[in-house]
Parts: sequence; structure tokens; C-alpha cells
Amino acid sequence: MRVPVADSRLRIALVGTRGVPARYGGFETCVEEVGKRLVERGHQVTVYCRIDARTDTSVREYLGMDLVHLPALHKRSLETLSHTGLSAAHLLGHRPDAAIVFNAANSPWLPLLRGAGIPVATHVDGLEWKRAKWGPVGQRYYRYAEALAVRYSDALIADAGGIQQYYREEFDAEAVLITYGAPILGDAGDHRLAEVDLTANQYHLVVARMEPENHVHTIVEGYLRSGSVLPLVVVGSAPYAEQYTGSIRRMADARVRFLGGVWDQELLDQLYANSRVYWHGHSVGGTNPSLLRAMGAGAAVNAFDVVFNREVLRSAGRFFTNPEDVSKLALAAEISPQDAAERGRTSLQEAARYDWDDVTYKYELLARGLAAGEFRCPGSARRRRPGLQEARLTGASR
Repeated sequence: MRVPVADSRLRIALVGTRGVPARYGGFETCVEEVGKRLVERGHQVTVYCRIDARTDTSVREYLGMDLVHLPALHKRSLETLSHTGLSAAHLLGHRPDAAIVFNAANSPWLPLLRGAGIPVATHVDGLEWKRAKWGPVGQRYYRYAEALAVRYSDALIADAGGIQQYYREEFDAEAVLITYGAPILGDAGDHRLAEVDLTANQYHLVVARMEPENHVHTIVEGYLRSGSVLPLVVVGSAPYAEQYTGSIRRMADARVRFLGGVWDQELLDQLYANSRVYWHGHSVGGTNPSLLRAMGAGAAVNAFDVVFNREVLRSAGRFFTNPEDVSKLALAAEISPQDAAERGRTSLQEAARYDWDDVTYKYELLARGLAAGEFRCPGSARRRRPGLQEARLTGASR
């Protein structure tokens, strides 16, 4: 195996996401932010992109990254896996020095890469099997996929200390801790708010995919109970969650405004930066990019009470587990805007701990270690004490 010297140019493949430009979620944001910085450091970066209705397949480069566009089966249970399978096949003929596979759900393709001698790290993300959308069969698949990721990856990547601890205690596997970065927005302005009939500091905000484990229903129910006057603005959609989304809309009254997906980044940043409080209901992921973006915008944050959110927010956060908690926090935000403003300043201070340049440096070190053969299978894939950690990590912290 060729061992690269410290300043050698690596060929790095980023696999398993929707690709770039980042328009959807945390993985895509990470690929864009890290990928472009790796290019700036002199590396050749290839990003595998999923073809959808908005994809211009004639674009072969973005921010210095080489793009490979491949299709997918557009069915919830097969979309990610089918696209990554085609990406893995393509990699066999275009062998990189290191591959980063995002999402443990893609682990059935890892034996193919390992068998071909391609060094690979898997970003395991959060506890995907806790998502209600998958049902019993899907949840069992994700538990199985975790074990495959441990067995066939050269290295694992965890984006939060809680996820790192989960793999350590469930599998005796040591993951590399690499969080996401937080964009520090500075003065985002407020001139775009008029487009959605909002006034700065005069609304509550939720930004989330409409899925049960993101607790939008809990936030809306608690907000309605509170008697709050400022509107609750809900940003987000989900292509496979019509029933859940419909139930929330039926629950809401005129104070709740549903904007759907907002893909205009300037408008979205202004929504974060000018909210009275940002409500973060995510419960099964690790370090969440939406949370980091809100903190980097200087928003006061009320978050669902799980270890991942406490790890990121520290003293900047207020926490809830049920509609009663939400009701009290919503009323407090309206009664004391000064407290919300002070908490926003604390959010900004905490966000400074999450720097994309530092994140990229860690990915570069990981890629060099993979290329040099410094990593080996991180664990046995045999659970040490099944089920012990799931309650600790996903239950409310008191």
C-alpha cells in the first residue's frame, strides 16, 4: 500500500448523501463545507450526487469539487441505499485514496469497498432506528446496519460525544469524534422578513423536517396552550410524512404559520437571526446543523431535552420534554424579551466552539490515516449490552 507523505495530495471520495450544492440536511452541509476546504488544501475531492428533478447533470464541478451524478430509486426505504450502491460500483473503477461514507444505512456496500482495498470511514450519524417513519422492519435494518458499519469500516465517525459513547458501550468500538461546524452569521439583516409578513423579534421559529422524533407536534401543542401572541413560524417539510404533517396543521390555529421548505439561504438565515426564540425538537441525531445555525445566528434556543442537545447548547439552552414545558417557555419568551436576547448572545459564544476549519483539519487527518493504513476495523460488531445505551442517550435528561 502506498503511504502518502504529510504534504501529498489525496484523492478523497465523499459518498452516501444527496450531494452538493447543499440544499437539504446536515450531511450535505458537511460535504460542502468540508469538501471545498479540502480542495483549498490541495486535495482532489469527488462528491457523489443523487439525481432529482432539480439536478443539472451537465455541471461537473462545484467549488472545486468534482461531481458524479447518479440516479436513485425514489422510494423512502431504497433511495439512499440504491444511490450509494451505484456510487460504490463507480468507485471500484475510480479508486480514491480514501472514501468517507455518510450514513450507517449504507453499510451493506462497505464489504465491496473493503474487498477492493479502498480505505473507508463511515459517518454513523445519530440513532436512525429511533425514527418512527421506518416502522419495525426499518428499525431492525438500521440496528443491523450499525453492526455492519462497525465490522466493515476502517474507521467510524461520530458527530457528538453521545454517539461516540453509544458505539463505545454498545460495540466496544472507538469512533473518531468530528462534529459539524457552526456558521457565524454576523449581521444577517432583516430586510427579507417582509416577504413572509414578519417583524424582527416578533415571532417564534421552528425549522425541522416534519417527523415525529423532531417533536414539531409537541412544540405546536405547547405553544397553543400558552396563550402566546407572537406567531409560531414553522419551516420544513417531509416528502413521506403527509399524515404527520396533516395532523399538526389540523391542530394549529391562525397563530401558527407554515412556510413549508425554505431553500433561500439568505431568507432562512434572517428567520433564524431575528426570531424571539428558536425551538429545536430534534431528539435522535447527534450534533444537529440546524441547531448550530440557529446558535451562529445568535438565536435564543429552547431544545428537546436529550444528551445531544445539552452537549451542544450547554448553558445557552432551555429544555423541554412535553407540551407543558413548551407552554411555560413560550410564555417566558414573550414576557421577557431581554432574557431571550441575552440567551442569544450566549448561543453565539457557544457556537464559536464549532469551527468548519477545525472540522476540515480533522477530516484531513482522518483521510491521511486511512490512506496510510493506520486504521483497522474499530470493533467486533457484537453488541456488548444490547439496549442499555438507547434509553440513556434518547431519554430526557433531568
